[in-house]
Amino acid sequence: MQKGFNSDISYKGLTYHVQTEDWGSENPFFVSQIFFSGAVMKSVKIHYTKVLPDGLKSEARAVRVALETQHQSILDLLVSGQLF
Repeated sequence: MQKGFNSDISYKGLTYHVQTEDWGSENPFFVSQIFFSGAVMKSVKIHYTKVLPDGLKSEARAVRVALETQHQSILDLLVSGQLF
């Protein structure tokens, strides 16, 4: 299991906290949550099979890159106004 990413980001004058986690090979999902004032505003859960080819599911570097890519994608969607 990889450690996740956390970012605070401002959009339209409000500050959101974005957290992305790897739930590990036993529960193979990447989960991103957007928080505002401590409440979950949006959650995005993606299975490993959607982003990792079969041979890379157990490779730490590939999992880390996929996790980071998902986190950055959520940040980009948030600031572009596509999530709310």
